[in-house]
Amino acid sequence: MRLFVAVPLPPNAVAEVSRLLGELRGLDWPVRWVRNDGLHITLKFFGEVTSDRADPIEELVQFATRGMKPMELVPESGGAFPSARHPRVLRLEVRAGPELELLQDRLERGGEAIGFPPEGRPFRPHITLGRVREGQRLPSGAVSRLEGIAGGPPFTADRVVLFESRLTPEGPVYGKRIEQVLAE
Repeated sequence: MRLFVAVPLPPNAVAEVSRLLGELRGLDWPVRWVRNDGLHITLKFFGEVTSDRADPIEELVQFATRGMKPMELVPESGGAFPSARHPRVLRLEVRAGPELELLQDRLERGGEAIGFPPEGRPFRPHITLGRVREGQRLPSGAVSRLEGIAGGPPFTADRVVLFESRLTPEGPVYGKRIEQVLAE
């Protein structure tokens, strides 16, 4: 099974990002756009794991979220990974306070303690919008257009979910393994 920990978007944020995705889907770009039900902010990707590793990961999520409170997140401009010159993943940057970075660090360090190597690059909170199709390139000016996007109103992140991802021909399907509500 493929597991990852993420902040799911609340309905108001899903509606706003879905509106933006609707505009982008209308463009003739060679991109596999994320479905609205797949919008989230990834905190830690574990990848393919055996069923005996799921319990320690669930415990890690419970430990990492202990004492965390709801936090305000602000969608900002668009962008691309790994770079504007070689875009593979199209994203919406998210501005967050230090508490989101603390939560991500707890997950990263805890994951390392149970045998999952750290990401190896700085954490950049974002919402993935789409992925450039294999062997394809975006048209000239596409990344500039993305960078000019206004992200939308702030929203409150009040939960963290350990998702299981199943790959299908239509794209990944996410199921919740556990959900931790961030207490006031």
